Amino acid sequence: MLKQQINQQRRNWVMAVTAAAIACGLTVAVAFAGDIKIGVVNTEKILRESAPAIQAQKKIEQEFVPRDEEIKKMALEAKNLQEKLEKDSMKMEETERRNLERNLANLSREYQRAQRQMREDLSVRQNEEYSVILERTNRAISKIAEAENYDLILQLQDSVYRSQRIDITDKVIKTLDKE
Repeated sequence: MLKQQINQQRRNWVMAVTAAAIACGLTVAVAFAGDIKIGVVNTEKILRESAPAIQAQKKIEQEFVPRDEEIKKMALEAKNLQEKLEKDSMKMEETERRNLERNLANLSREYQRAQRQMREDLSVRQNEEYSVILERTNRAISKIAEAENYDLILQLQDSVYRSQRIDITDKVIKTLDKE
């Protein structure tokens, strides 16, 4: 029992000393924080609003318009087959109806496959373009950081609060737009 009390007192003492050390460390950090210049960047905003991002989005849309049109044609064809099947199935011979149903099922599978493939290809293309933009963004951030003597620049996504005074997103967008 006495041994347990002594161990508990030691733990309490260690915790008290640790808390005091942390408090001292925070005090020192706050004293030096006046010399540190920090900035934050909203990369999502950059990928939405910067000229390179807008150009990349337009370029991707142009690339995928023909495939999107093909998929729309498939959907229309499937709709027409479905309507014909619903409207005329009672008048059709059994083999003709089965062939029409089979054609509709095949077209439906082909439509779904084409949609899935286009989504995957679109995602790959967007990632390719965004990686190029992010590389350019990182270079722009480095230029700004060196020119304005920033010590640390963070991404905005994980911050709960930030002062507008440290948000350099608009500067980064302007730098990207000039390139």
